[in-house]
Amino acid sequence: MIIGKSQKEIEKMRASGRLVGQVLQALRQMVGPGVTTLEVDVAADNMIRDAGAYPTFKGYNGSRFRFARR
Repeated sequence: MIIGKSQKEIEKMRASGRLVGQVLQALRQMVGPGVTTLEVDVAADNMIRDAGAYPTFKGYNGSRFRFARR
């Protein structure tokens, strides 16, 4: 079944995609030796919230794949 999107929904998707692209470009510039993943995470969170959006990656508890412990 194909569910169509309204023009408003498509524009929201387009805007969120643009924001993600901008954030990823900015993060790419800050990544390097000595920069922690926590610093990158905080920077991403701040950029997204400053843009008036909500970082959906926060609170996500893993994937459907589980890795076996050895």
